[in-house]
Amino acid sequence: MASSIEARDISRRRGAGAQLRREEDPASRAFTGGDALVKTLLDHGVDTAFGVPGESYLAVLEALRGAQDRLRFVVTRHESGATFAACAYGRLAQKPGVAFVTRGPGATNGAIGIHTARQDSVPLLLFIGQVPSGQRGREAFQEIDYHRMLGPLTKAVFEPQTPQEVADAAAEAHAIAMDGRPGPVAVSLPEDVTEGAAGNAPPPELRTRSPRRPAPEAVDDIARRLAQAERPVVLAGEMVGFEGANAALAAFAEAHGVGVLSSFRQQGVVPCAHPAYLGTLGLALPPYQETLLAEADLVLALGTRLDLATTVDDRVTEEARFVIHVYPDGDALAAAGGDLQVCADVMPVLEGLIAAAPEAPPAPRSAWRAAQRAAFDAFRQKVAAPALGAVDLAAVVQTLTEQVPADATIVNDAGNFSTWLLRHYPYEHPLSQAAPAVGAMGYAMPGAIGAQLARPGKRVVALAGDGGFGMTGQELITAVGNRLPIVVLVCDNGGYGTIAMHQHTRYGAGATYGIALDRPDFAAAARAWGADAWTVAATEEFAPALEGALAADGPTLIHLITDMRDLAASGVKMQ
Repeated sequence: MASSIEARDISRRRGAGAQLRREEDPASRAFTGGDALVKTLLDHGVDTAFGVPGESYLAVLEALRGAQDRLRFVVTRHESGATFAACAYGRLAQKPGVAFVTRGPGATNGAIGIHTARQDSVPLLLFIGQVPSGQRGREAFQEIDYHRMLGPLTKAVFEPQTPQEVADAAAEAHAIAMDGRPGPVAVSLPEDVTEGAAGNAPPPELRTRSPRRPAPEAVDDIARRLAQAERPVVLAGEMVGFEGANAALAAFAEAHGVGVLSSFRQQGVVPCAHPAYLGTLGLALPPYQETLLAEADLVLALGTRLDLATTVDDRVTEEARFVIHVYPDGDALAAAGGDLQVCADVMPVLEGLIAAAPEAPPAPRSAWRAAQRAAFDAFRQKVAAPALGAVDLAAVVQTLTEQVPADATIVNDAGNFSTWLLRHYPYEHPLSQAAPAVGAMGYAMPGAIGAQLARPGKRVVALAGDGGFGMTGQELITAVGNRLPIVVLVCDNGGYGTIAMHQHTRYGAGATYGIALDRPDFAAAARAWGADAWTVAATEEFAPALEGALAADGPTLIHLITDMRDLAASGVKMQ
């Protein structure tokens, strides 16, 4: 954002034309590149966008003002809030989340949400105001080359050169964001390109995503290997939810008697209560998963790119006897190195495998899966170690399970507090979880805004640590301004707990350094911003606080005073 002096300088540079544009009748002004952009978004079904306004895209803001009855523009307090919200929205709506930021600092602030969308395989469109075309290449005020900056983080970067090219660039960006493996696309918009007359060119063709279908022999090969396996397990990931293949996955698991593990932070691929569900993978293997994976003779990876968090730095796949990998992106397949690679969407593969299912699953296979399910149930229900602090996060999650509606979405930040949630909370539907597989701190608060707008009328509960909330917690103001009934839990242990755990584990007792945080009164801050808030310093205080928060008609916050000694749900303690 420019200072007031810089804004006056820009006004003088534009001269009298700027004054004329301010005074002209909006109904008589030319159809601009900004108008073309907004019309294209509306034609593609976009009805929600997030952003921070900037002088570099005033013509787009004017077009958004004219379309405000059809496209809701949610103004956030920081560009990271805009892109995080768009990322969560895109994940749950299964269509591109949209964010607008200004040039330079706006784009750099928003880059964290782009990185999250990339590694989480979420469709997202980022529109960036850019310096005027005539100033390009001179290190103009706030100028950045977005092809160089954002190329590695996105599927594509566009920069239309004329107002007539804006609509086509937006339509192409939308199509690419959804195609194959979904992900983020950036569109850089030079100021003169959005302000110039776009003419009356025909609108771009609407392109829907075309599914990638496997070769028939590939499905036959998978079916043959599956039939030969005695203890197969499915590892299901992000494409299952994106394609809406959850019911098909459950039907496949029932027909073949296979167990299902979800990839990192993709719980809900099948309901937690489903007898085929055996838990989630990520970062470390609990003992029951060590046994499960050692005994499994086939891993069928469906719709997961087999990232290193899911595979515990490749351990899961390298130790597996045979890995079949189904994913709609050749680069991801090559990077993971499965034994049989199938470049395809999940749904057509599942349909073929369901058609090839036996009359009944082999009895030994079903018995093995039942034994693994019993081990998972015991793991999920057991509290690894008693809490040392006055607030027991295992009991907190149990209360969430009892009070939060089953059709809610739980949004969580990165941090060790989430290990209790991921171990003990039952995710029972495909949209029950929104969390950054990339591990980005600061996701939860703005992500909850995106989740609530993607699922109006459904309950959204966000969990953040004091570190992550300190990064983007001001977006609670955005939730208050938009009257979004989000419940936010801040788990405050006075420091960066994940780093403390690693320091303690690697270097021993007393080795923590650089992780301490002051403990402000988050509840008081929330009240100052207009939200109802509670402070919970003992476990028994949480249930009535949550009941009050769920009964409120606007955003609420519960400040949980937790203890740094309770490092993780695995039972790791720092004495």
